[in-house]
Amino acid sequence: MSFWGQLGFQDSFSVLSFELSFFHDHAMFVLVMVSSLVGYMMFCLLKSSLSSRFLMEAQALEAAWTVVPGLLLLILAIPSVRLLYLLDEVGGPVVSLKAVGHQWYWEYEYSDGGRSVNFDSYMVGVGDISDGGYRLLEVDNRCVLPYGVDSRVLVSSADVIHAWALPSMGVKVDAIPGRINQLGMHLMGSGVMFGQCSEICGVNHSFMPIGVEGVSPGVFYSWLMN
Repeated sequence: MSFWGQLGFQDSFSVLSFELSFFHDHAMFVLVMVSSLVGYMMFCLLKSSLSSRFLMEAQALEAAWTVVPGLLLLILAIPSVRLLYLLDEVGGPVVSLKAVGHQWYWEYEYSDGGRSVNFDSYMVGVGDISDGGYRLLEVDNRCVLPYGVDSRVLVSSADVIHAWALPSMGVKVDAIPGRINQLGMHLMGSGVMFGQCSEICGVNHSFMPIGVEGVSPGVFYSWLMN
């Protein structure tokens, strides 16, 4: 999760989150290089006493400042398009989780293994948080997913538009009434991830956090069957 004063992204718990962080660093490197070059050229032009008032055309220069920006856009566009396709890829999920948004809590349902498990997840009040808990992020029932395998999350809503978002997993999908959106996740290890509804859904929009706990597949199926 993020803390006060943190400038970077949250620690990545999935391959997609790693890819998003890498693309951010890649794009920032290109932008810093371009900004530095343009700033240096502007500084040199302002300090120079020379002028070229009688220069009518410069075909080579015009070709250069047309081709170079085009190449830079390709350098940014190719990994961006690749990442967009990766975000839409669900793969062959082993576990399916259904998340339904309500005003103002989340409902989760597992239907794998021939047994249906359904529960609601509410935010834990400030007075009920245990030592080490996080205010406005702790929930009474976390949804559980196994790490090391592909998982699928089906997201919908029972009333208004919500958004199921986990920054450390690099996922965010809208929960729309009457429609089911899906996303694929692949947890890299065990841990607890926190998220929040990212769509203004009413007066208690800030009080419906998301808690996901990553466990081993053996622990997950033992929990699911019990």
